[in-house]
Amino acid sequence: MLKKLRRKFIAIAMLSVSIVLIAIVGTINIANYISTNQALDARLSLIADNGGTFPDMTPGDSGKKLEPKSDQPPAMNDLQKHGISQESPFDTRYFTVTIASDGTVGSVDTGKIASISAGTAEEYAAELWKKGKKKGFFADYKYLATDSDGTTMYVFLNCQREISTIRTYVLTSAGTGALGLVIVFVMIYFFSGKVLKPVSESYEKQKRFITDASHEIKTPLTIIDANTEVIEMMEGENEWTQSTRKQIARLTSLTEKLVFLSRMDEEGTKLEKVSFSLSDAVLDTAEGFRSVAKTKGKQFEINVAEHVEYVGDEKNIRQMISLLLDNAMKYSSDQGIIRIALKTSGKNKIITVWNTTDQIEKGKLDMLFERFYRMDASHNSRTGGFGIGLSVVYAIVKAHKGKITAKSEDGKSILFTVVL
Repeated sequence: MLKKLRRKFIAIAMLSVSIVLIAIVGTINIANYISTNQALDARLSLIADNGGTFPDMTPGDSGKKLEPKSDQPPAMNDLQKHGISQESPFDTRYFTVTIASDGTVGSVDTGKIASISAGTAEEYAAELWKKGKKKGFFADYKYLATDSDGTTMYVFLNCQREISTIRTYVLTSAGTGALGLVIVFVMIYFFSGKVLKPVSESYEKQKRFITDASHEIKTPLTIIDANTEVIEMMEGENEWTQSTRKQIARLTSLTEKLVFLSRMDEEGTKLEKVSFSLSDAVLDTAEGFRSVAKTKGKQFEINVAEHVEYVGDEKNIRQMISLLLDNAMKYSSDQGIIRIALKTSGKNKIITVWNTTDQIEKGKLDMLFERFYRMDASHNSRTGGFGIGLSVVYAIVKAHKGKITAKSEDGKSILFTVVL
């Protein structure tokens, strides 16, 4: 149980850190991509607005920076923001292709780039013109098309350097984030043991108390039972001795269930798994409740598929079935109906116990598997239970790697479903 709690703690902590880290790294990379893309768009617009060439940005004799004039293109009005300076014409690699309205190539200018031939430049532009593309990425280039006087000019900007930078940034940030997660995992794994140490100590004390208290209670119960038997031998059985025996039986059952739960909670608990007939186990256990149902005036229906085999702890499975039926007998409505069924679905074995009941909440009722939970808030003992039987059922199912659910469709009946 404590190992599961520790694993859940680590998993939740790692999931939280991972989400935050992914959000931060993702935001930074997206912001970097947007910024780089805007800078490329600014250069493309600057070249396109200047007729396919980079404008002269050489400072005047005074040595001052070039100040854009009010009548210059919009792309010139935000140069510094996008990293455009007097050096930009010398480190920007681009080429232009002009295409007439009939699709023929008018001119090709590859004077500002050495990595592409005029023929390849024509093919790029012709392919994009045929597809009607005006803006986007093509190979290692970002392009922009502008129309003027019946011709279309394609400006291709080499962004191989920027793409490489973005890729390196993404890989570096992802690697750093992964390394950070590993470091965080090691720290959480180490410190989780210290954080959960008080819980572990409290849990161990609780188990020890349950075990010790059970043994201490058994001795006086045995003595009381023996004394009651002596009284019955001397004075005969009466309503007082019957009540005493009934309470002894209830307390004995409670201590046995508490010890069983304590044992099932231990990590090293091993089940005695063998192959057995689940059909026989369900049928035999259910048949034992026929007389109980008849005595209480309740209708009891059994529907068990034949020849269903299962590998598990037969004793625990029989106990599980008995507890589910005992619960149904106690809490079903007067003159109510109880049904138990066994069927298969693929590799799964499904046991269902359904019974009518008094008014109950609709929907899932998984809280019934909590220890000492009772639907009646007063915890009265009218039904003779302590609210721990279903906790035992839950522990047995989980020990067999199965699932159990409880739900009510109409608020007047309840269905328990065990999937093994």
